[in-house]
Amino acid sequence: MKEKRAYWLDDKRNVTKIFWILCLLCGLLIASDLLYHRHADFTWEAWIGFYGYYGFFSCVGLVLLAKGLRRILKRDERYYDA
Repeated sequence: MKEKRAYWLDDKRNVTKIFWILCLLCGLLIASDLLYHRHADFTWEAWIGFYGYYGFFSCVGLVLLAKGLRRILKRDERYYDA
C-alpha cells in the first residue's frame, strides 16, 4: 500500500506562520501609505489604506450580490431535460 505523503501545508504551524506573514505584509503595505503624498479628488481617498479597504469591501459586496442573484436566477435541476 502506498504511504500517504505529508505536505508542508498539512502542518498547522506552517499555516499559522503564513497567516502571520500575510498580516505583517498587509500592515507594512498600509504603513507604506504614509510615505508618499496622494493628490486625492475626494477627502476619503486620502485616508490611510483607503484603496485596500475599498477593494476588500467591494469584493465582499460582489460575493453577497452573487449569492442574492443565485436565488433569483436559479432553475430547477431538471430545467434542461425534455
